[in-house]
Amino acid sequence: MTFWDFLVWSFWFYLVIVCISIFIRVIIDVFRDPELNGWAKALWCIFLVLVPFLAAFIYLIARGGRMAQRSTERAMQAQAANADYIRSVSGGGGASAATEIEQGKKLLDSGAITPAEFEALKAKALGTAV
Repeated sequence: MTFWDFLVWSFWFYLVIVCISIFIRVIIDVFRDPELNGWAKALWCIFLVLVPFLAAFIYLIARGGRMAQRSTERAMQAQAANADYIRSVSGGGGASAATEIEQGKKLLDSGAITPAEFEALKAKALGTAV
């Protein structure tokens, strides 16, 4: 095997991998698209099996723009869900330090906690706020 044979083989191998990834992305998008009903999804799948290259090119031309929009929307939803989760775990969406100290002061005034507990609560609230 010469160097040029290796380059040609690498090129064809690359093309096969790209084609397979395009087919997989199109099939995934067909099933994730809420605008398509079940019959349309079935027809697209049959079309992709019978004439894969033509079907993939037609799908990318006809529905490629919406494919990118759906992908972007899913990524933004995932990012928002991740940010909400981080905020809920870190306490960032909860009460501020001033609110926690104010609630602690009310508990101290009502006699529910001792002054030492109030100081510990205040130190904790100030420590998380900084």
